[in-house]
Amino acid sequence: MGSNPTLSAFAVSSAAQHAERMHVASRFAFLDSLPGAQMVHAQCTGRSRHMATRKHSKEKKRFRIGSVSVYKHRRSWWLYYRENGAARRRRASQSLEEARVIAAEVNAQLAGNRPTIFSFQPISVEDLTHRWLDYHEHVRRSSVATCQRYRTAVEYLVRFVGNEPSCRCAHKVNAEAFLRYVRAVQVAPNGHRNARKRGLRDKGIKFILGACRSMYGFAHSHRFLPPYADNPFAALAVDRMPVEDAKRIHVFAAAEEFSFLSACDDWQFPVFYILAKTGLRSGELAHLLIEDIDLVNETLHVRSKSELGWQVKTRNARSIPLPPEPIAVLQHVIGQRREGVLFLRRSVQDQPADHVMTLSRDASAAELAQRADCLSDTLGRQLTRVESFRLAKRLWRDAGAAKTDTIRTEFMRITRSIGLGHVTAPKCWRHTFATLLQEAGVDPLIRQQTMGHAPAGPRAGALGMTAHYTHTQAKVHRRQLASALSLRPRTSDIVADQIGNGAKTEQKGEQQ
Repeated sequence: MGSNPTLSAFAVSSAAQHAERMHVASRFAFLDSLPGAQMVHAQCTGRSRHMATRKHSKEKKRFRIGSVSVYKHRRSWWLYYRENGAARRRRASQSLEEARVIAAEVNAQLAGNRPTIFSFQPISVEDLTHRWLDYHEHVRRSSVATCQRYRTAVEYLVRFVGNEPSCRCAHKVNAEAFLRYVRAVQVAPNGHRNARKRGLRDKGIKFILGACRSMYGFAHSHRFLPPYADNPFAALAVDRMPVEDAKRIHVFAAAEEFSFLSACDDWQFPVFYILAKTGLRSGELAHLLIEDIDLVNETLHVRSKSELGWQVKTRNARSIPLPPEPIAVLQHVIGQRREGVLFLRRSVQDQPADHVMTLSRDASAAELAQRADCLSDTLGRQLTRVESFRLAKRLWRDAGAAKTDTIRTEFMRITRSIGLGHVTAPKCWRHTFATLLQEAGVDPLIRQQTMGHAPAGPRAGALGMTAHYTHTQAKVHRRQLASALSLRPRTSDIVADQIGNGAKTEQKGEQQ
C-alpha cells in the first residue's frame, strides 16, 4: 500500500511542534535556574489561574435547559425563550438554583404547549369584575346578598376607570388614585335620588377596598396580572385604616330597656323582646317558622332553610335553650297555630287564617318548587340565582313574614318616642344581649354558641380545639342564660302585663 501524503505532512508538522515545545521548555528551565526566578514563576502561575477562573465563570453565566436559555445579567438570572413565535425575556431569580428550577418548569410548559408561569392575559376591569362575581356566585356559592354587596362595591372601580381611559386594563389601575376618587364620591344614604347626599363613611370605603383587594387576588391567581405585579390594593393596608366616623354602638341600659319595651304595642313587644333576650339577628327572627320552636323541650332552633331561599349568615345552625319567660312569650305568639311563619307582619296578623298561606316547611318548599317550574317554563330557560331568590322572597311575603326593613322602621319609631332618636339599628339589641351575658359571667363558649359565632372548625374561634370538643348540656346552657336575664328583673313585669292583656283580649273575643 502506498504512503498517504496527508498523513506524512501531519506527522512532520507534529514533530516540528513537539521540537518547538521542547525548545521553549528548555529556555524556561534555564530561566528558572536564575536568582528570583521562583518568585516570578509563582506570580505568573497565580495570574494564569485567576484568568482561568474568570474564563470559567464567564462560561457559567449562560447555559440552556431544553429550549430555555438561562443567563446572568447584573445580579439576577434571566430566561430567554420563544413562546407562540415571540421572544420572551423574563427575570427568574437571584439564586442560580431557583433559576434552574424555574427554567425547567418553563421548558416543560413550552414542551406541553401550555402557558408559562410568566405569561398573563391582559383583562379590562369590567371583564375582571364579571368573572370575579361569576366565580363567587357559581363556584364559591356566596349568598345572593353577599354577591350584591360585592357588585355594588366593585362598581365604583368600574366607574373610576370609565373616567380614566389610560387605566381601563386591570393591571394599570392606580389604587391610590382610586382611593382619592372614592373619598370624593357623594351618595344618598337611603338610596333615594332626592335625598341629601354625603360622602361614603370610612367603614364603607374599607369594604370597597377590601372587595377590590379580593378581586385582584383572584386576578393574580388566574394570571390576569403581569408576573411581577403585586396586588395594588394590598399595598394600601386596608385593615389598618382607621374608622373615624363610625356610629357609636348603643348598648341599652336597664332603664332604657324598660322604657323601650314599655312603649311597645302588642305587635312590637314580642318582636323586640325576643331580639333583646335571645340575641337573634333581625333576619333570623323574620325567617323563624313555628316548627323551629320546641315548646316541649323549651328550645329555639335557628336553622338555614335553603329550600326556601334563606340561610343563616354563618351557615351554622344553632339551638338556644330558653328560660321560662321567653318561652311564655313565644307560646303567646304562636297561640293556636300549628305551622307557618312565627312572627306575622302587622297587616296580616289579625286576618282570618284562610287569608294567609300557612304551610309547613315541606309544603312551602313544594309550593316554591312549583312556582319556580312555572316561571322557568314561561321564560323558556333555567332561573338564575337572583330570580330564584326573588321568588323565595315573594313566597315569604305571601306567608305573612315581616320584612327586616319593617322591623327597623318600627324600632326607630319607638326609640324616637323615648328620646333615643340617634339609635337606629335593631342590632343594638344583639350588642346589649352579648354585653348582658358577659356581665352575668356566662361561659365564653356558651356566649359564642348563643350568638351564632360558635367556631365551625378546630382552628376557628378563640377557643380553638377546646370549642371543637366541648358539647354544652342544654340544662347548663339554659341555667346560664336565665342568670343573665335575671340581672334585669323589671322586664318580667312587662312580660306579665303583655301576656295577661293578650290573654284577656283573646277571651273577650271568644265570648263575643
